Amino acid sequence: MGNSEAGAPDRRSLHERIAADLRDEIMSGDLAPGDNLPSTTRLKARFEASSATVQKALQLLKEEGLIVGRPGAAVTVRPRRQRTMRPAAYMAPADADAPYRWLTEASKHGGRASTKLLDVTETVPPADVAAALELGEGVTALQRRQLLLIDDEPVELVKCYYPLTIASGTALTERRRIKGGTPTLLAELGFPPRLSVDRVSARVPTQEEYSALQLPSSLPVLRTLRVLYSDDERPVEAAVMAKAGHLYELQYEFTAE
Repeated sequence: MGNSEAGAPDRRSLHERIAADLRDEIMSGDLAPGDNLPSTTRLKARFEASSATVQKALQLLKEEGLIVGRPGAAVTVRPRRQRTMRPAAYMAPADADAPYRWLTEASKHGGRASTKLLDVTETVPPADVAAALELGEGVTALQRRQLLLIDDEPVELVKCYYPLTIASGTALTERRRIKGGTPTLLAELGFPPRLSVDRVSARVPTQEEYSALQLPSSLPVLRTLRVLYSDDERPVEAAVMAKAGHLYELQYEFTAE
């Protein structure tokens, strides 16, 4: 358990290493929803650990909502909580009178999807956002910050940035939800979405992300920088999205050229 066959030794606590291996088996489907986890006796033997260490590992997974257990009963894998999202499915503007596409896509997996607009402000964006929007150093942009929820559980923190040359004087500056979502409004303003480019990374959550997403521990978040381009490859929106890494996977589809 202690050393990797290739590379540096794993310096995490033993209970964290046990939780990591079991988490991987749950998320990969080797331990399916409803399956019983191996008994404490078997886990002790497998990981050469004490009962207390095994129980600390299981407690981590319980706090993450991946397993459930009751006194006197076997510990089981919860119904699948990891959601597979297809970003390409909600880039296009929604149809007339239709809800924002993220709400439609998220609801397909079950549960009630909703959004909460946190604030709308003018701010100097992060450097990667400024570069994506082709803004000069210190130039402000409009930021719309919102929380996406499923069954009232926060699942994604989203910050969308717009050049003021596009946003000023439009509904983007108003602190209210936009019918059909911002892709629909951008199309109405003459900036129809033509191309979306994602840069996805995994990282330790910031204090803001940890609090907003109500994370049980410092598990990585999936951070996506999505840049939306309109005609003439003009960047019209840059969104920074943070999702709980243990609850999400992203599916991208490509065709061979």
